[in-house]
Amino acid sequence: MLAERNRGYFEAKNIAALNFVSSPGAGKTTLLEKTITALKEEIPFFVIEGDQQTMNDAERIDATGVPVIQINTGSGCHLDSVMVNSALKQLSPDPDSILLIENVGNLVCPALFDLGEARRIVVISVTEGDDKPIKYPTIFRNADLCIINKTDLLPYVQFDVEKTKEYARRIQPQIEFIETSATKGDGMESWFDWLRRQRSA
Repeated sequence: MLAERNRGYFEAKNIAALNFVSSPGAGKTTLLEKTITALKEEIPFFVIEGDQQTMNDAERIDATGVPVIQINTGSGCHLDSVMVNSALKQLSPDPDSILLIENVGNLVCPALFDLGEARRIVVISVTEGDDKPIKYPTIFRNADLCIINKTDLLPYVQFDVEKTKEYARRIQPQIEFIETSATKGDGMESWFDWLRRQRSA
């Protein structure tokens, strides 16, 4: 019910809310930084940052010049719909904008909590191992898109991109994939196009 309250708010204001989930260090914040920097003149962004402690990620996003709210969960390992609702009251995102929600770095807890988002995006990096989808199936079962990040490191790690996709499709046959290197820029245009489609939808 609480998630549906958020979803109704997003739909009423035509806000595309995206929930980003990943392990710590997969590159979510860098991905968001690069995305906002590239597209902020085209798309109005608002950001909710979730972490157990510190303002580090919110400060990085704030440096891009878009509105951001940090949620520190303390001992909690995920964001929930009440936290998001409280943040929305402070953030007050504009109609026809995109809300980027960076969840706490964790592939277990966030999978179980609907925030009212329109799309759930799971970010994995090639440094994590290609068996993530079968080790953490719930997070993939509820995902619309999987971003395989840090592809510039593929020559240096044992990671089979096609195997990862196969594992994920066993769990969620409709899941989409985008391969990126947020730091080098590879694949980012494909990600930007996907993002534009969510806003127009």
